[in-house]
Amino acid sequence: QVQLVESGGGLVQAGGSLSLSCAASGSSFNINTMGWYRQAPGKQRERVATVTTAGSLNYADSVKGRFTISRDKAKNTVHLQMNSLKPEDTAVYYCKVTGARTWSPRYEHDYWGQGTQVTVSS
Repeated sequence: QVQLVESGGGLVQAGGSLSLSCAASGSSFNINTMGWYRQAPGKQRERVATVTTAGSLNYADSVKGRFTISRDKAKNTVHLQMNSLKPEDTAVYYCKVTGARTWSPRYEHDYWGQGTQVTVSS
């Protein structure tokens, strides 16, 4: 079982910055991918950025050049630095962890955080 604790959401003016953090804890679980997803009112949840154990990075086109994802493997944490924020970035941001239980390493599971609100005012 994995538990995710998110922090760093809030209200910021357009052009400003925010930093999100997600800490994963649990036992008998090996993390593969960590990342951030977001969901705005009336829209489907979308992938923002992910990072794998091997260090592969993936960003949504809408955030490339503005957001940076990083991972601390030793601390099982993932961070999302968000710069040049736009009103369109307003959404609930969710941390997601993908990995496998130690007794079943070939089958991966997804775990989600509770979400943190990011609001960008114009």
